[in-house]
Amino acid sequence: MSNFSYYMPTKIIFGNKSLSNISDFTKDKKILIITSNTFIKNKLIDKIKSLVPNIVKIISNIKSHPKLKDLKILNNDIKLLDFDIILAIGGGSVIDSAKYFIYHNKKDISLISIPTTAGTSSEITPWATIWDMDTKQKHSLQDEKLFSKVAIYDPTLTLTLPKNITIQTALDTLSHSLESIWNKNANEITINYAIKAAKLVIDNIVPLINELDNLIYRQNLMRATMYAGLAFSNTQTAIAHAMSYYITTHKNIPHGIACSFTLPMLIDNIIGKYDFIDKALKEIFSELSSNRLREILKELNVSTEFEVYGIDDKEMKDLKLSLQNNQRASNSIIIIK
Repeated sequence: MSNFSYYMPTKIIFGNKSLSNISDFTKDKKILIITSNTFIKNKLIDKIKSLVPNIVKIISNIKSHPKLKDLKILNNDIKLLDFDIILAIGGGSVIDSAKYFIYHNKKDISLISIPTTAGTSSEITPWATIWDMDTKQKHSLQDEKLFSKVAIYDPTLTLTLPKNITIQTALDTLSHSLESIWNKNANEITINYAIKAAKLVIDNIVPLINELDNLIYRQNLMRATMYAGLAFSNTQTAIAHAMSYYITTHKNIPHGIACSFTLPMLIDNIIGKYDFIDKALKEIFSELSSNRLREILKELNVSTEFEVYGIDDKEMKDLKLSLQNNQRASNSIIIIK
């Protein structure tokens, strides 16, 4: 870990009502908006339209875990449009869909991301995840051009998130954080960001679900996802995410739950084996054990038992087989036998 490099080309804007700064980055450019119907209904897009006049088209039918075949159809239409910037407004599915369009478009297109959830950190990573639930496959895209040019974090946009999405996205952030610590690509910069992110989730998630309109807790979780992104954007994820892909595609378990309910087991597996990991875990949880995390997951009504998610001993073997030749699994210092 003595020699390392770190890269982050995205300009980050953070703060309440920071959405009002969007015109600083769009100016006279032609804009394609990618979003979901949620933001048409709650008038957020109307606000964007008042700030960004030169909008070529608004695509608002992006769904959670959009189907690959639907994205291909949309992309055929998008290729015919003349625009300079994609403005992605939404959660991970929206931002990853925007990245899919950029990846498959030969034009030089910039991405401005406005996350409305505190979870995926896609707004500051060079990757996109596209789910094909029909074939039970997860597709990954990776390219430096998938980094957003600008990421605008406005915590007020997360105030309307329901309890279940708040929990799922926060646990995704926690998984990103811990996964970038027990990672072969970790360095002192990524570990410091990961610790900050994980501590913010641990300290704020339970108070937030009991007071969903508390803006301070929302701010803290949005900071957490930003710090987590600054960590795993340079490390990738590891074994918990590798396992989650099978669990999500075969058991239809939401990604944030699928990639986090295994974390206590993984913590128990790694404790005592690496000094730098022990030090990080103790700073995050104020103890060198998985007990605090298990207590938090219990308060969130998230089970840590595989059986609860329909995974018996036989299917556990299939899950382990899915880890073979898996890039995310190979990033992990933790080995599941």
